[in-house]
Amino acid sequence: MKTLKFVTFATLVSLSVGAAFSTSAAGVPEEKIATLRQAPLDMNPTPPVMQKVLNKDVKQVRNYPMQPPVIPHKIDNYQIDLKVNKCMSCHARKRIGDSQAPMVSVTHYMDRENNFLADLSPRRYFCTQCHVPQLDAKTLVENEFIDIDHLIKTDANKH
Repeated sequence: MKTLKFVTFATLVSLSVGAAFSTSAAGVPEEKIATLRQAPLDMNPTPPVMQKVLNKDVKQVRNYPMQPPVIPHKIDNYQIDLKVNKCMSCHARKRIGDSQAPMVSVTHYMDRENNFLADLSPRRYFCTQCHVPQLDAKTLVENEFIDIDHLIKTDANKH
């Protein structure tokens, strides 16, 4: 009886190992791994074409309260590092008169204790952590977001 159990166990182990590996035409085992990659690991498929950045300079409506505004223009080659922040050449308090760009929020000039600073807060310095340019791309996932104003109106109409 023990021999039968061992043979059954050995058969199951060999089948599971066989399922994980297949043999190539050269007789070399190939490992099968579940992956989202569309091509074999040894091939470099052609990447999809980069989408165009919307460059309309038109302020876009925010979808929810406290949403960071999106960037309505290209920011290719903008330098944002410890020494330079290209965004502030237009959006700083001192520059908005010349650039006609909107000034960054006053919250960007506050520290953690809500004290106002003379310069941009270090925690708000790297703009692209929150603000992003928009692409002229097709929708990959359908958006079912409902704005709070629409929800309030719908709720008011029910009563």
